[in-house]
Amino acid sequence: MKKIISLAILFSTLGLNAQWKTNYGREDFFVEHDEQRLSWGYFVGINKFDFKIAPRYNYGKNINNVIDDGTNETRLHRAQNEDKDGGNVAINRDGKFLVTIDSKMGFSAGLMGRLKVNDYIDLWVQPGIHFTERTLHFDNVKTREIYHNLKYTEEGEQPSREEYTVTEDALERSIKSSYVGIPFMIEFHGDRWFNTRPYVQAGLGYAINLQSQESNTDDNYGGIFRMKTHNFNWQAEMGINIYFRRFKLTPSVKGIFFLNNELVPDNPGTPNIWANTMSSLKTRALVFSLKFE
Repeated sequence: MKKIISLAILFSTLGLNAQWKTNYGREDFFVEHDEQRLSWGYFVGINKFDFKIAPRYNYGKNINNVIDDGTNETRLHRAQNEDKDGGNVAINRDGKFLVTIDSKMGFSAGLMGRLKVNDYIDLWVQPGIHFTERTLHFDNVKTREIYHNLKYTEEGEQPSREEYTVTEDALERSIKSSYVGIPFMIEFHGDRWFNTRPYVQAGLGYAINLQSQESNTDDNYGGIFRMKTHNFNWQAEMGINIYFRRFKLTPSVKGIFFLNNELVPDNPGTPNIWANTMSSLKTRALVFSLKFE
């Protein structure tokens, strides 16, 4: 057994030594690209967008209360809407927030421009578009429950009350987003190791949501979940450059974290069971890309 182990170690050492000699003499590909002051490329990838939600607390008592029809579930919702902690019907008695998120995989694509600063630092601009879809599930809402929808007329007059009966459509909101983003990144990389080179990037970006519905006068009462159109974020990325004879391929993973609150509140008088259960809504995302230069 000892002889077998010794022979295995010997052959492994010889193999590694041969591989090292082969790699050591390997030609460096696409060297002229790294020497360019300016260069460009493009990327394609898949993304996973999510939300970071902060519940809303202390927005007042007795606001658009659910009508008591005598059932235990309705009494529970009335108690939650009138409790001393602020009356958020999306927070149960155990303190759990009852709005959940379901995210689908999306698609990303864009262009890249590089400015070489020195042998270890580059500046990048990477305009691109991200298509994504997320679904908010309002587990605090039950079908056939009845709420008040307040209709405001002229200023100073008492609002009229309209009964709203919860249907299946009210239990969730599908949110499709198309973000056109322009991030500005600074990259730090090391020396080449044969025909590969690792790097890290960080920077700030601006993103416009083409499907935000911010200017829509309808809200969740009409089935529309509204978000802010103009947004800002910070980003961090890591990857590895792989050099071929005629091009450079870079697999990368990037995190995107929005800085501003994207939530547009529901209109006054709309039952506080959708957007008004939240105080803030911020996007966060992972993007897996293949970059070509």
